Amino acid sequence: MPALNRDGDVCILNIGDDENRFTLEWTAAMRACLAEVAAMPAPVALVTVADGKFWSNGLDLDWLTANLDQAGDYISEVQGLLADALILPVPTVAAIQGHAFAAGAMLTLSHDFRTMRSDRGYWCLPEVDINIPFSVGMDALIRSKLTPAVAIEAMTTGLRYGGDAAAASGIVTRSVPGDAVVAAAVEIAGPLAAKAGPTLGTIKARMFAQVTDLLAQPTAL
Repeated sequence: MPALNRDGDVCILNIGDDENRFTLEWTAAMRACLAEVAAMPAPVALVTVADGKFWSNGLDLDWLTANLDQAGDYISEVQGLLADALILPVPTVAAIQGHAFAAGAMLTLSHDFRTMRSDRGYWCLPEVDINIPFSVGMDALIRSKLTPAVAIEAMTTGLRYGGDAAAASGIVTRSVPGDAVVAAAVEIAGPLAAKAGPTLGTIKARMFAQVTDLLAQPTAL
């Protein structure tokens, strides 16, 4: 389960060491961690990390297919997490050490910046291949963070981006060797920690108002 620790001005949110799928319990724990960070006074910044092969493999599809009658509530919770991260009133950096797929990739986009290891792992939106269309809120989130050309490529082809390709496409901020991915994220986040607070929160809320409105709409995949 997600665990939050603080190292000076930087909070390190470790989201887990397995596939880190968006189970109901995991999603609730993530939202609680983000709410805790949001309540902290400046200086504070957030770096979100994971251990193992995956950063996050996205939705809990096994549970979802077995509980289709609860799909709407489930997707609402997932989209609530994406919105929480998107407008968190602190600087945020995702340190992507492994695969970030589907909703996991979207959660990385909900951060302000992203670092990714250059030698292992893929960032991918595979919805076109698994026949699950993007919700209107997820669509808006992705297109708010990627250029139109990259959004078309990522969303309609399911292309798997390694770290260097992701950096070249502007999906991530930096591509670095695996042992440097967290340090690079902290290097970005630390100097920005003093900017946390209501003003930053208002800037993000206004910048992404249309996205968060769409993420708040009831939906089912």
